[in-house]
Amino acid sequence: MVINEVFPNPTVKHVIFQIRYPNLFIIENKIGDFQIKIMDRFPNSALKIKQKGFILDAGAEIIYKEKPENQKELGGEKAWSFSSPDEKVVLNVSSNSLDISSNFHKTYNNAKKSKDNFRDTIEFVLDQFFQLTKIPIIKRIGLRYVDECPIFKRVNSNFKSYYNTTFDLKRFPIKDSEEMIFKVVFKKGNYFLIFHEVVKKDKLFLDFDAFANGINSSDYLKVNDDLHLIISEEFEKSIKEPVYDYMRKKKEVENDS
Repeated sequence: MVINEVFPNPTVKHVIFQIRYPNLFIIENKIGDFQIKIMDRFPNSALKIKQKGFILDAGAEIIYKEKPENQKELGGEKAWSFSSPDEKVVLNVSSNSLDISSNFHKTYNNAKKSKDNFRDTIEFVLDQFFQLTKIPIIKRIGLRYVDECPIFKRVNSNFKSYYNTTFDLKRFPIKDSEEMIFKVVFKKGNYFLIFHEVVKKDKLFLDFDAFANGINSSDYLKVNDDLHLIISEEFEKSIKEPVYDYMRKKKEVENDS
C-alpha cells in the first residue's frame, strides 16, 4: 500500500517524472504560449542549445553519479527549461520529451497533510501541455524516485537491522565492500520497474524507475498513480522500522556562523 505519512526528513532526494512522445514539429511555435500558462509556478526560463553538451536521460543509470553515464549528446536540438522561484523544481521540454524533476517535494499525493504534492505539479503542467499540443498517444511515461539512505555502521548486523537488502552480506560483508550494486528489471502487469540498490561510501542508494509504454494521453494521471503505487510498495519492502524513525526526526539545521 502507499505510505500516507509525510516525513520531515525523507530519504528521497530526487523525484523525476517524464513522458516521451513522437517528434512534435509544432513545439517551437507552441512553447511561448506554454510558458505563459505555467509562468506563475515556473517563472525562471532558459533556452538550451547544446552542440557538445549533454542532457540527463532519466530512466537509465544511477542518478547519484557525479558524471552520469546515462547522458547523450543533443547535437543542435533545442530544449526549453523552466524552474520554480527557488529552482528546486525544474521542467524541461524538447521536441520529443517533457520531464519534471524535484528536490523539494516530500509527498506524491497527500493533500490532507501537505499542500505541496508532486502529483499536483504534474497535473498542472501536463494539462496545460496537452491543451496546446493535443498529443493523443504517449510513447513512454515514467516516474523515478532516488533515495539516499544512511549507513550508520558498516557492519552486517547494523545494516540488516535497517534494510531488507538484496545483497549477499554473508558472502560479501559490507565492511569490506568498496561498492555494491544490484539491478533488476521486471514486469508487473502492463508496467515495468528498474530497481537499483547501491552501496557507495556511507550511503545506500535505492533507485526506483517505473514506466509504461504506449498509453493514451488521457490516461496519464491514472497510469502515473499506478507507477507510484509500485514504487511505494517496493520502497516499503526495502526498509525496516528504524528507517521510519530516522525519517520522522526533523533534520538539524546547520549553523552557518
